[in-house]
Amino acid sequence: MKTKWFREWGWFYMPTAWPGWILLALTMLFCLQVFTAIDRRSHSASDTLYGIFPFWVSAWTILGWIASRTSDKLAR
Repeated sequence: MKTKWFREWGWFYMPTAWPGWILLALTMLFCLQVFTAIDRRSHSASDTLYGIFPFWVSAWTILGWIASRTSDKLAR
């Protein structure tokens, strides 16, 4: 039997096993690093938002895809 890393929680997924928590922490650390690197050189809030958008969307999309593949699906 496979261990489920995530559990559906509305539109989102909640980590339930240590691999899920590690993936969530790595995604959050990546986003924090991208934010600090881009914000250091931006001149306005919109510069920062335009700079982080592709990285953040990609990171959270990949995490969401992994979570959907390793979650417990409810029978519908």
